[in-house]
Amino acid sequence: MHLEKKEKKLAILGICSFLLYMFLQEFQILPLYLLGIDISKMSSFWKIIYLSIYEIIFFMIIVFLFKDKLKRDFQDLKKNHKMYFKKYLKYWFLAMGIMMFSNLIINMVHKGIAGNQEAVLETFDIAPIYMFLSAVLFAPVVEELIFRQGFRYMFKTDFLFVLFSGFVFGGLHVFSSITSGYDMLYLIPYAAPGVVFAYVLTECDNIFVPMGLHFLHNGLQMSLLVLMTFFL
Repeated sequence: MHLEKKEKKLAILGICSFLLYMFLQEFQILPLYLLGIDISKMSSFWKIIYLSIYEIIFFMIIVFLFKDKLKRDFQDLKKNHKMYFKKYLKYWFLAMGIMMFSNLIINMVHKGIAGNQEAVLETFDIAPIYMFLSAVLFAPVVEELIFRQGFRYMFKTDFLFVLFSGFVFGGLHVFSSITSGYDMLYLIPYAAPGVVFAYVLTECDNIFVPMGLHFLHNGLQMSLLVLMTFFL
């Protein structure tokens, strides 16, 4: 009975964290609106400052909600980090392989890039430091806590968890920036890492492992973008 009550509380935590994520993503400019500030009249500098503060507060809220799980998993990580690295690094290569292959096939069907990737590039051109820190530090922590750990609390069945975690994660990256029907094809490469990271969590039950793979994934992509932008 006590276990059922605990599982219900965790499921509610997962649902609430996801709804909070959706709300805060959708209404980023709400605080400015309530203060009577017109974001269209703000300079790029102040927009980036505002978004940075917004993301830091968002980050702190999500970390606080999952603080107990983070504390337990960090203790486990200190003991088993070498084993985790050796065992699960190959899964990141699997995710990268699926992404690269699917992007290659999509590019043969439709020339261009995903709407989400185009938005990232546009933001990077305006504020490279902000974009790098947001993608490499903010996104892996927040997205893994919500789409992996939060969804794990909601779905106890491994198959349902992996399916929903991966495809909701991928879908939000695609649906938010659809410019044509071809953009729907990008659901495969965007969902692939989410599916792989979710599977890893079912295996190890330590959120820092998929979080670390996510750090590696985004960090490598952003580092390549920096090299291409400033050195080529």
